[in-house]
Amino acid sequence: MTYHPYFRGKQYELITIREKARLMAQSGFVPIVEPVKEALGGLERTLKAVCEANGKVVVIVNPYHGDHRENGEIISTMLEGSYGDRHLIEPGILLKHDTTIEDVVSLYHRHRGRSISLIHAGFNQPKLLADALSSRTNTIRNVFFDKNCGKLYRKHFQSEERILLHDGFERRKNREHPTVEPFSDLNVTFEEEGMTGFGDFLIVGDDYSETGGPAYAVAIHITFIDSDKDDAMFIYHFVSDSQDTPTDPAGKFAEALAKLMRMLNRGESNILETDAIREFRELHRKGHFPGLGYVKKLSMNHHIETLADFLG
Repeated sequence: MTYHPYFRGKQYELITIREKARLMAQSGFVPIVEPVKEALGGLERTLKAVCEANGKVVVIVNPYHGDHRENGEIISTMLEGSYGDRHLIEPGILLKHDTTIEDVVSLYHRHRGRSISLIHAGFNQPKLLADALSSRTNTIRNVFFDKNCGKLYRKHFQSEERILLHDGFERRKNREHPTVEPFSDLNVTFEEEGMTGFGDFLIVGDDYSETGGPAYAVAIHITFIDSDKDDAMFIYHFVSDSQDTPTDPAGKFAEALAKLMRMLNRGESNILETDAIREFRELHRKGHFPGLGYVKKLSMNHHIETLADFLG
């Protein structure tokens, strides 16, 4: 179980999981989903797709962001009901700075008998928690946000599966993105860190917002692996030239897409020719703008296809 992409359960994130469920299952990838929308229909369809592909998914039962922040009861109930006997869908417990040990132990007991993931993301009592769960830690997958969990923290949680999550996406205004920058090297260094796998937030980043602001500039974010740089991962940002007003997203997308096409046609971009890239080519050929959410979905699809190819 090498790669764990972390999704917030917005519409296009869930569509990406559904569209790539088979590829992720074949590659041994285990997506982590933090449900942020009150309606769970999209999540249920996504879990069904993962199960049909015989894949695995971790669903966070106590989200920190979005509509279920105050009470994730409905998520636990859903997992116990529709998916109670399915070993393919695992509960995840998110450990933030305000999570109590009592919260964690209570959720662990509620879902005992299933594989459980602890997602460490700012929690600050590792020794006390490790002691409270001491008899059970080997059945737990530990997932560590690297910005919150140094080696001293991580040493308290030794288990068969240990995953390090890195946010390689630098959040800034679209117009401020450089053409290319480093994304992550965990795809080649995770074992050096004492981990059995790694994860990231794809091309979305860990920062959460309910809605994007008006897009003065449109950017297409495309990741690639550079074999000349020890197979580290980098990210291109193809940004529209028009940036003065929040109007005409279709025109701005066309400008950004033209830059992507020029880079691809140069033949030295290191961008893998994925299904998503072929779809970008088709959008360029037709002169069609599918909407910004759809564009983000294609970039996420491409990221997953790229890592599946590299790790395969």
